[in-house]
Amino acid sequence: QVQLVESGGGLVQPGGSLRLSCAASGSLLTLYVMGWYRQAPGSQRELVAAITSGGSKDYVDSVKGRFTISRDNDKNTVYLQMNSLKSEDTAVYYCNAAAAVLNRDYWGQGTQVTVFS
Repeated sequence: QVQLVESGGGLVQPGGSLRLSCAASGSLLTLYVMGWYRQAPGSQRELVAAITSGGSKDYVDSVKGRFTISRDNDKNTVYLQMNSLKSEDTAVYYCNAAAAVLNRDYWGQGTQVTVFS
């Protein structure tokens, strides 16, 4: 069992920055790919960024160059640094831990990010 707790969401103006954190607890965490997803009202949940325990990263095209995902394996925490935020980044952001080898998939409760002018 893995528990995920997100923090760091909030209100920000366009062009601003926020950093999301996801604290994970549980066993075999290094087997999990950690990801950030988001879901805007009326839209499907989409993968924003993901990182393996070895540090390999992937991003959706719309955030490349603006968002950075990182992972501290000692602290069992994943971060999403979001810069140059746009109104279209407004969504609930969810932390995800997925381990195909274990057939396990866990979600955090979500944190709201609102970019407004």
